[in-house]
Amino acid sequence: MTTVNGLPAHILLVHAIVVLLPLSALLLVLSALWPAARAKLALPNAILSVVVVLLVPVTTDAGEWLERRVARTPLVRTHTELGDTAIWVALPVAVLALLVWWRARETTAKGRRTFLAPASAAVTVVLAVLSVAAAGAAVFDVYRIGDSGAQATWQGQVNTAPAPGEH
Repeated sequence: MTTVNGLPAHILLVHAIVVLLPLSALLLVLSALWPAARAKLALPNAILSVVVVLLVPVTTDAGEWLERRVARTPLVRTHTELGDTAIWVALPVAVLALLVWWRARETTAKGRRTFLAPASAAVTVVLAVLSVAAAGAAVFDVYRIGDSGAQATWQGQVNTAPAPGEH
C-alpha cells in the first residue's frame, strides 16, 4: 500500500498504530491486573493486539516507500530506524494479551485440561509484571517513533512568530 486518496498511506496508517498500540497496551495492563476487566476485555484485546501486529509491517513498509520519496535527512533516517523497532514492542503486547485471554478462558474450563495454571497466583503475578513492562515499553516506543517523525516532518517548517494581529 503506497497511497490512499492521493496521500502517502504511511501518514494515514501511522495514526492507527499511534492510537491502537497504546490502547492495546492499556487494555493489557487492565486485563492482567483486574479480574473484572479480564473477563470483559481479554478476548477483545487479544484480537486488537494481533491486528496491531499485522498493521505494523504494513505501516513500516508504507513508511519505507515514503522515505524513498522525501529528502534524506538525519531526522528522516532516525525516524526510519526507530520505526523498525515498533514490531518488537507490539509482539510482546500481543503475546501477553493472548496469554492473559487464554488463562481467563481456562479459568472457566470445567473438566478440561489447563496449560497456563489459571489458579496459580505466582503465574498471575509474573504475567502482570511482564504486562506492565511490555505496555510501558510499547507506549514509550510509540512516543519516540512519533516524536522523531514529527521532528522529521515539521522541524523548521513552522513560523513561530506571531501572525499579523496576534500578540
